[in-house]
Amino acid sequence: MTYRGKSTMNRIGFRSPRDMRGISLLEVLVSVVVLSIGLLGVAAMQSVALRGGQSSLESSQATIQTTAIIEAMRANRERAADYNIGMTCAVPGGGSLAQNDLRDWISSLKSTIGNSPAADTTTCGQIAGCPANCTITVRWDDNRAGGGNQRTMTTVTRI
Repeated sequence: MTYRGKSTMNRIGFRSPRDMRGISLLEVLVSVVVLSIGLLGVAAMQSVALRGGQSSLESSQATIQTTAIIEAMRANRERAADYNIGMTCAVPGGGSLAQNDLRDWISSLKSTIGNSPAADTTTCGQIAGCPANCTITVRWDDNRAGGGNQRTMTTVTRI
């Protein structure tokens, strides 16, 4: 097949690359699909990173709050035994210095790790063995961060 003296087909019957111009709609469609799959992968990675960051933040807050109650017990060293408390999920009432510190500690746990002090029933704290070998345990729900149902952090110290 000849057009004005110029051959548009090669010997095998295909057009030569210099005669082809532009890209076909199929090529554009394939590249859009490949790009879409890549962007979905990036979005999924971002979601996993955000959930991991939330879990890490909650662990850091539990560590900070544990250190805060340890320092409160050290400031009230002669009454350190009064800080022993079973696993408590409700904010206890105040009264003595130790009871006020425990109330503030559980309330802080709920406001920094949990949803809110009033509505949260899954963020709990426990102190046992004081003053000789204090074991401070913090437990919270890690579902928001994509972890398991419960996370627990335990710290052991001497007052």
